Amino acid sequence: MNKNWSEKQKIRTGKFISLILRHHPENINLSLDPSGWVSVDQLLRGMQQQGHAITQEQLEELVAGNDKQRYGFNADKTRIRANQGHSVKIDLQLESIKPPDLLYHGTASRFMKAIQQQGLQKLRREHVHLSTDKNTAWNIGSRHGLPIILKIYADVMYQAGFEFYCSDNGVWLTEHIPTSYFSTIPKP
Repeated sequence: MNKNWSEKQKIRTGKFISLILRHHPENINLSLDPSGWVSVDQLLRGMQQQGHAITQEQLEELVAGNDKQRYGFNADKTRIRANQGHSVKIDLQLESIKPPDLLYHGTASRFMKAIQQQGLQKLRREHVHLSTDKNTAWNIGSRHGLPIILKIYADVMYQAGFEFYCSDNGVWLTEHIPTSYFSTIPKP
């Protein structure tokens, strides 16, 4: 661990990597492969050229220490990708699997009118993101304002033919959630 690397620098660098791997690889002249992978060497070079130079050791520390496990390495740590949350078109090659009976989605109360009319939409992302616990959903919703937690009847959706996926970091994903498959619940 680099003792001269402050927590603030780690957070800023981690957010920059998320931005690059999930939304704007072109900002540092990268191209993700169809599954979202990019060479670690290319990522480090691109970051250095944009004034965000870090070492391989620091990158490994960021990946290992990221509490949300937003990104991960391949087996030999020569490639890296975001685990989910992309706004660029990629195929994470996830298998459709049966979800838990209930899942949760945290959002801000100001979005509820649209959600109640249209259901949960993926918007600019590839999927709607869901968690297995209310506290995680609450924390996510809190990032955007006064939080609301939606209880998703995932098993009922699955039985109706909707597909669910679980990313490498345990986030559940689906394309859309119609209004008949969720309800609001009180704060955990």
